Amino acid sequence: MSRKVTGGDKQLPETKLTEKQIYERIWRSIAERRLPPGTRLKEERLCEIFGASRPRIRRALDQLTHDGLVSHIPNRGAFVTTPSVDEARDVFFTRRVVERGVIDALKKHGAQDKLAALEAHIAEEREALAEGDTARIIRLSGAFHMLLAELAASPLLADILRDLVSKSTLVTAVFQPKCDTQCGPDEHAAIVAALAAGDFDTAKTAMDEHLQEAERTLKLEASSEGNILQDDVLGTALSEG
Repeated sequence: MSRKVTGGDKQLPETKLTEKQIYERIWRSIAERRLPPGTRLKEERLCEIFGASRPRIRRALDQLTHDGLVSHIPNRGAFVTTPSVDEARDVFFTRRVVERGVIDALKKHGAQDKLAALEAHIAEEREALAEGDTARIIRLSGAFHMLLAELAASPLLADILRDLVSKSTLVTAVFQPKCDTQCGPDEHAAIVAALAAGDFDTAKTAMDEHLQEAERTLKLEASSEGNILQDDVLGTALSEG
């Protein structure tokens, strides 16, 4: 018989979701901008959504806090982090350093046999762009960079970049809330074309320019404080995860 957990006034059977799976669901919702900066993450509501105990929810939130995606405010609770201007600049600076390292790793391990996966991914990006599917565009844009790191056969680089991509999403949500410019397939295609030609220096230059342009589109002269959303946004956002 499954153990009961409390969610508000309801008694729900605890699911078999692990704290890692809960973490992944929340992380993905943040990375895909379904949980914007400033969203309150109420433990009671999360217990209802996941059918999980408070200790399990807290452990998942603690890991998200450790990764910089969630902030705990005394006497108020947990919120999706709202990055500052300095943090925004630091995220993109660090991404440029790390993603040059990813291309170096691709050079070391060989990129030619990985081109098909990258080209297929870019085709998906173009399809999402043509359909005007904003949520899918955001997901695929970040996934391109994570795919590069995975193909570079460096688990550590992939883990580091994964966190940086999600933090970039928070930065973009705060400083470019209307999603006017996306991390697009044409720029990704230029990087892949350089890799296909075996020109890794050009690939690194293309990556630098790509990330610099993404940073330039942000309005970093003023920080947004983020809007505290209604709690019911959680059910909609996490049910899609």
